[in-house]
Amino acid sequence: MAEHPAYPVGLRLAGRRVVVLGGGQVAQRRLPALIAAGADVLLVSPGATPSVEAMADAGEITWERRPYAEGDLNGAWYALIATSDPVANATASAEAEHERVWCVRSDDADAATAWTPATGTSEGVTVAVLTTTARHRDPRHTAAVRDAVVAGLRDGTLVAPHHRTRTPGVALVGGGPGDPDLITVRGRRLLAEADVVIADRLGPRDLLAELPPHVEVIDAAKIPYGRYMAQEAINNALIEHAKQGKSVVRLKGGDPFVFGRGMEEVQALTEAGIPCTVVPGITSSVSVPGAAGIPVTHRGVAHEFTVVSGHVAPDDARSLVDWPSLAKLTGTLVILMGVDKMGRIAETLIAHGKSPDTPVALIQEGTTAAQRRVDATLATVEETVRREAVKPPAVIVVGEVVTVGATAPDA
Repeated sequence: MAEHPAYPVGLRLAGRRVVVLGGGQVAQRRLPALIAAGADVLLVSPGATPSVEAMADAGEITWERRPYAEGDLNGAWYALIATSDPVANATASAEAEHERVWCVRSDDADAATAWTPATGTSEGVTVAVLTTTARHRDPRHTAAVRDAVVAGLRDGTLVAPHHRTRTPGVALVGGGPGDPDLITVRGRRLLAEADVVIADRLGPRDLLAELPPHVEVIDAAKIPYGRYMAQEAINNALIEHAKQGKSVVRLKGGDPFVFGRGMEEVQALTEAGIPCTVVPGITSSVSVPGAAGIPVTHRGVAHEFTVVSGHVAPDDARSLVDWPSLAKLTGTLVILMGVDKMGRIAETLIAHGKSPDTPVALIQEGTTAAQRRVDATLATVEETVRREAVKPPAVIVVGEVVTVGATAPDA
């Protein structure tokens, strides 16, 4: 019997139930696109990667921490089956067939009722490339076609390159504040050439979904006050994969050298004799306030801005920040990693002369679809953080520039 080609279609999943079975690397790569599509995502898995766990903690998905059970697909419109249990995958696939739920399987694409295309976006256009028949399925080829089309859309030529230039060693790529469109052109190109990507949670995670299936993604997520991959382990992973002759990208949020431990990684690679390229990124200290309608400098208001880390409280002996001096400055103060310490930071600034009425803005998940801005003053910021349940990552801006714009642009 002749094999029929797959029928391509775009699913409109906003507000519709999607069930994902398994919280591993496949889920980590596919969940951001489902979240961006507005799907009502239920994750069923006993465990998850740190990045997937962060999505659940942020309320982007619902996570039931248990194995798959028959009936989990009731009411679903779409299912992604990606557990490490072949029996559970087969049983869930059979349930999907019975319930008429379109189903993707990571372990056996030919047994699924749907295939995930290689996708990419440019200027509001989604490019999806799909092999039409099972015997011609070649994920690397479809990913390469997708890459060529997306690159052509981005540079206006629609001409595919004949080959990709491999970058030896390691590239430390600053991914920007979160919006995948804010990574640099060079950073995106190096990411497309990678064999291995070691990614932080705060990097532009949507770009991971564009990587071909053969690219190994290592989760180096550092969830605040939760699970984390030790810096030494990250350094070792960079060195190990580079020594295997692979092209390695260390994808970091913001800029690698702005509270990103980038120099620690450069030093480790240099000592190991590994060539390293540093690709600067757009730092959240400037871009996130800008996305929320706040200029860090403004004529007649602020002629300076200072960026500090707030991960250590002012009264902590480990703090290297001169908070009394900062209280005397008249410019803008931008605080990163300081949400849970903001009460003590505000008290210290006030105690050393800063007015309690100084405006404060907290921008959570800046430049992403989840961005929100919460305003307060130094006197009220601690209570505001608690009442509004502000969570990291958030950029905090202290100073009169907070009130320069009458209204902030939509997030």
